[in-house]
This record gives sequence, C-alpha cells and structure tokens, in this order.
Amino acid sequence: MPNRDLDATWKYHNGTKHSYLSLRVHPHFLDWENKPLLFKIYPTLEVTRLPKDLRQTGVAALSAIASAGVAAQGELQPSLEDIAQLLFFSAGVTRSKKFPGGETFFRAAACTGALYEVELYLVCKDLPELPAGVYQFGAAEFGLRQLRAGDHRQVAVEATAGESAVAHAPLIVICTGTYWRNAWKYRSRTYRHFGWDNGTILANMLAVGTSLGLPAKLVMGFVDQQINALLDVATNKEVAFSMVAVGHTSDRPAPAPPVNPLSLPLVPYSKGEVDYPAMRQMHESSSFALAEEAAAWREGALLVAPTAVKGKLAALQPLRDSELPPDTIEQVIQRRGSTRRFARESISMKQLSTILDRATRGIPADFLNPFGTQLNDLYLVVHSVEGLAPGAYFFHRDKKQLELLKEGDFRKQAGYLGLEQELPADASVDVFFLADLHKVIARFGNRGYRAVQVEAGILGGKLYLAAYAQQLGSSGLTFYDDDVVNFFSPHAKGKSAIFLVALGRRRAPK
Repeated sequence: MPNRDLDATWKYHNGTKHSYLSLRVHPHFLDWENKPLLFKIYPTLEVTRLPKDLRQTGVAALSAIASAGVAAQGELQPSLEDIAQLLFFSAGVTRSKKFPGGETFFRAAACTGALYEVELYLVCKDLPELPAGVYQFGAAEFGLRQLRAGDHRQVAVEATAGESAVAHAPLIVICTGTYWRNAWKYRSRTYRHFGWDNGTILANMLAVGTSLGLPAKLVMGFVDQQINALLDVATNKEVAFSMVAVGHTSDRPAPAPPVNPLSLPLVPYSKGEVDYPAMRQMHESSSFALAEEAAAWREGALLVAPTAVKGKLAALQPLRDSELPPDTIEQVIQRRGSTRRFARESISMKQLSTILDRATRGIPADFLNPFGTQLNDLYLVVHSVEGLAPGAYFFHRDKKQLELLKEGDFRKQAGYLGLEQELPADASVDVFFLADLHKVIARFGNRGYRAVQVEAGILGGKLYLAAYAQQLGSSGLTFYDDDVVNFFSPHAKGKSAIFLVALGRRRAPK
C-alpha cells in the first residue's frame, strides 16, 4: 500500500523546502498572460442560484470558533438557506476590486496568492428546496450546478468504511484541490497549500455550522478513487482532499445509483498548464485504495506526551465569556482580510491569550481522537505584547501557558524566517506551526502529511478569525523551513516547519 511507503513524504517535504539559496538558484517569474481562471465552470450546465438573503445568527465569532460542535443526534437537516449561508461564509465571493485590465475577487477564507484552488461539491439527500444529487458550488455565480441526480451518499459511506458522521449526514461537502490554479505561482509547493487553503475554508465552515446549529465533522479517511469518480474529476488536474459531514438524520442512505463517467466539458483555466509531478506523486502516495485503510485511519490516537518545561512560564489571560466582543461569526468573516501592512504597535496580553485559547480548543475531525488532540505545536516570536517580554516562546496548550525559550528583540530574524518579508518583522506576534512528522506519519502513513497541513490551515484560519474579532489583523505566510526549526532549537529539534501566521495591528493606508 503506497500510504505506508513513508519515504514519499520525506521526498516531497524535503524537496519543496524553501531556503535562502533555493529561492536564488531556482527563481520563479510569473507569466501573467497565463494566469489561471479563478473559477471552475461547466459551460453546458445550468446554474441554480442560491438565496442571497444571508442572515446574522447572533453567535459571537470567538464562541463559534472555540466550540466543540453541535451534538449529532435527532433530525438536524439543513435548509437551502442554511446551505447558502454555509457556502457563502466558507468559500463565497465577499467583495471584488476592479483594476486596469481585470478584477480581483476576495473570498470568505484566506487563500495563498488569492488563487482559490479549492473547489466545493455537495452530495445530499432530498432536502427542502434541493433535490438529492451531486452538485458543484459555483462561487462566481453563487449557485449550484447539478452533476448527478439522485442520492449518492452511500458512495461516501462506503469510501469512508462506514464513518458514522458520514452515514448519518444529510449533506456531505467534498473539498478538492486543483493543482495548476495554485502551482502557477507556487509550483511544487502547492500540495502544502492544498492543506493550508482547505484548512482556512474548513475553519469558517465548522464555525458557521455551529452558528446554524448543525453538526459538522471533518473526515479525511476515505478511498480516494471512489470519491474522485463520484465527482468525475480528472485526477491529473484535480483531486478530492477532504470532506465534511453536515447535519444528522437517523436514516442511513439507500444504495446509490450507478456512478458512470460524465465527461462534461470545462472552460480551460489557462492557455497552457505546467505539470509539477512532485505534488501529484505526493497525493498518490497518500491515497487509500481500500476501505480497510479508511477504517484503520480513525482507530486509536496519536499519543503525544506533555512537553517538559525548562523555561520561565507566562499564564494566558483570556477574556471570559461575558467579556467577548459581540461581533458575530458572519460579521467577522465578511470584514476579514489578509493584512498587507502591520503597525509596529503593541497588542494586549488579553488579546493574544484570547486568540490562542479560542483557536486551539479542538477540531471535530476523524483523525483527532480524542477531541482536543493536536498534531501541530505552536511556537511564537513575540515582538510587542503588553506585559510579555519580547522573545521566542513555546505554547503549552494543556497548561494554557507560554514558555520563554529565549528573550530578545527578534524582529529582524522573524522577517528573515518569513521569506525576508516586512509582515512578520512588523507584526506584534508571529505564530509558527511545527510538527513532529516522524510521529505523525508513523501513526497515519503518508496521509498524515495531508492531515498535518490541513490542521495547520484550520488553526491558522481560527487565528485569523480570533484576531479580526478583536479588531486586529492577521496574515498567513510562507517561510524558510530549516531556518525556522533551527531558530527554535534545541526545543524544536527533530520537528518540521508547517505554517506561519502573523498577528498584530493593521497599519492604516496612506
């Protein structure tokens, strides 16, 4: 089974590392004339428009992102209005900006390079105002295109080896990654971005599901070929990456209709596409071919021993529930952006504590067992936080404390680690995600690499929302892999750099 050939993860991970030398030896120049179309369009399919009368649920953003989710019991089936709400605040176009020669679209969740390579599909039973079928979410039109008629949920049930959340879900959202749309800019490193960009979408989706009173669980253990065939995607261009079981019904799905090839025409993304085999090889090496693999995926837990404390500790001081800003999850998502300039100003210890506390309470996912398990460790470079000495820190989630690893002004070093950009140097705090990939892939196989990237994206998405809920700014960034690990060593020795999020006060435009 390719998933257990663990050399594949190291080949891809090491082969896509950024370093000071690699960016200079292998520079990349963007071909703007060949920039991919940002939307997947089936020109022969009609679009059923979704209702646009989106509502405020009244659930505070900081409550929604910290929730363990809604209990999966009884009959909790989404309406068409609920589905519209879920899709808009996860991957919808929230605003656009015209410029000479084109238009830029901004979506509900942050995405590397604003290239939006993650597509969403729905698989559902008969729901109010939505017949059973397989649908593609057309973000540009804010509507659905029906790919298949009939209830095909049993395909997902079999692909997940009977995962209970999927078996009882009236709605299943499947997320795919489109290679070229992101590889145009990021080349082979794109496969990491699948996780990050899917993760920010999922952070929104899980929070909005909570606000709507619907159970929502992330499922990453499935037989890839079955899901890809259901969506009829060309797997050299687009692949299923994750799914979310939404809602709950006591009935299990009936046998699905036949899944025949659709061969639907698509509008080309570009006049020409460049193939980067490394990312396809990584995906194939982390694919499941048997239902038994999907079943084993969710059995047992990744046991992580508490990290020993050697340095000075600072306890978090998060806001109490009664002190939380009332801004709803919908309000925060709509005003969220990726901060382009930070002011070198302080944030409060309460603000940082609330961000860390609310973003890391747990993710309902089939690979995070028990709830609250986390694959990524959070390391911080603190530049300007009231009451907290500048320096490098490790976040002990179990203790809700920050351990000082080394004290000092590290703005210059942080800017260098973040690919020599101003953002991490100007931010108040930089949060680096590091993981022990040796342990992760020993437990989960190569597919654990997908999981660790997705989890980082979800946590990063929650950091975004927690920051914006407190009128702060945030931005996700890439980094010099080994230099990050070396900076936090010896504490981080043996770990791998996964993601980076900068937090701080936004600088007003001139």
